[in-house]
Amino acid sequence: MNTIKAILIGIGIWTVAVSFFTLSFEFQIMEDLNEQANIVLSTVIIPLVWLGSYLYYRKEHTPHGFYTGLTFFLVAAFLDAIVTVPLFIIPNGGNHFTFYMDLGFWLIALEIMVIALSYYYIMIAHKTRNLNL
Repeated sequence: MNTIKAILIGIGIWTVAVSFFTLSFEFQIMEDLNEQANIVLSTVIIPLVWLGSYLYYRKEHTPHGFYTGLTFFLVAAFLDAIVTVPLFIIPNGGNHFTFYMDLGFWLIALEIMVIALSYYYIMIAHKTRNLNL
């Protein structure tokens, strides 16, 4: 696994996702802005992780999609710990514990894993299997 490449792609995914999440607070469509931001995040994460998986697997087909998705998620969780929580959560009365125990956080984590796995099985696994026959 090219860990550096996966980490850099994970940083890119996190950066764009947090940007959309933050920007969604500027355009009030729903009454509950937090719910609106979570919907935006859970929607935008789909093409971002798919694109990230595409970029990762362009030249390398060896690591399983689980490890790629796990790397993307761990990068996001780390950046959330050092950037998102101190800048956005703590000023609004939250803390690291409430952020990481929120069901929405774990649903996004599951979404990242499922998308990376889906990309792997749809776009990569059959190619690798055919090469090994």
